Amino acid sequence: MRINSNTTAVITGNYLTRAENTLANSSKKLSSGYKINNASDNPSGYALSSKMKAQIRSLEKACDNTDMATDFIVTADGALQEVHNILQRMNELAVKSSNGTMTEADRGAIDAEVRQLSSEIERIAKQTNFNDNPILDGTYEYRGYTDNENVKVLGYNQDTSVGDYQLSLAISVASSNTDPVTGDPVYEYEPKSFTTSVTYPDGSGKEWKGSILGDVVTLTGEDGTEVSLELSGTAVPSGVNLTMEKKGAMRVQVGDHEGDVIEMNIPEISLKKMGIDRIDLSTEQGSKDAITCIQNALDYTSKVRSQLGAYQNRLEHTGDSLDVTVESLNSSFVTLTDTDMAAEMTEYTKLQVLSQAATSMLAQANEFPQQALQLLQ
Repeated sequence: MRINSNTTAVITGNYLTRAENTLANSSKKLSSGYKINNASDNPSGYALSSKMKAQIRSLEKACDNTDMATDFIVTADGALQEVHNILQRMNELAVKSSNGTMTEADRGAIDAEVRQLSSEIERIAKQTNFNDNPILDGTYEYRGYTDNENVKVLGYNQDTSVGDYQLSLAISVASSNTDPVTGDPVYEYEPKSFTTSVTYPDGSGKEWKGSILGDVVTLTGEDGTEVSLELSGTAVPSGVNLTMEKKGAMRVQVGDHEGDVIEMNIPEISLKKMGIDRIDLSTEQGSKDAITCIQNALDYTSKVRSQLGAYQNRLEHTGDSLDVTVESLNSSFVTLTDTDMAAEMTEYTKLQVLSQAATSMLAQANEFPQQALQLLQ
């Protein structure tokens, strides 16, 4: 029997300390609702949950990105709807002005209205914006370059591959006039329809169909390639080198990695791109020519709107997919980090009993040395 050392009390005290620490940890889990409050609780689980939480928050922002991009497309389509309405009105006026019963004064009045409508199309194209970002002025159209200053790339579609192309053109100047408004020379090029041989970036050769409207050349390939070129001056080259970089389109971040993007190529809306920058309804022949030009402009606008609609559908499906992914990740994250209240409460009750039992036993262990006093009586 010893009084300087109480081994039983030391052992009981250790068990009491462990029970109290475990009880405090259990209390923290119950009060916070998380079973991983510190890295020491579950090191591997903590690392996994931190990574998963970052992914969830990133994908939630990606969902917001798709929603904003959809609103962007809706804004663009709304503006194009009005452009479409204007073109339909211009088509009505062109048909009306082509009638032989019209007088010169009648056609002059019709032409004045058409010029105002044309100005409104230009205004809509330049001023339509989303969050101060212009939409229809060609800002988000693929960029391209040529090796000749008299040939400019106006744009090309998504089916056009990246790289350098070599064209063999056979275009000449048919006539030269003067713009009555600006005084600048205006050239007409021919032939209006043709076929040209093209060397692709991989060295293969193919045939493209070409058409000319004013000074705009449209080239299309059987593989879906479509390129628009603008000619200027009288020095029309027989051979042209094109460089397509596919830069300039809007990139929508739809994932948590660098390459998770959707590119949206939005063609420029302008009188030149639509081929109606030179229409003149002040004469009967000009009115007849304008009918074809305006019909082409309607086709161009419809094609752009169809492309925007495809982007919108894709973004909506992307958003739905992201929502499902976030939902699944959240479910896994909850399983990994959230406290099972029923199981933890059972554990907490057990620890309370153990703590109380250890306290009681420590009290009894501390009474053992007092028994030595009985030997001194």
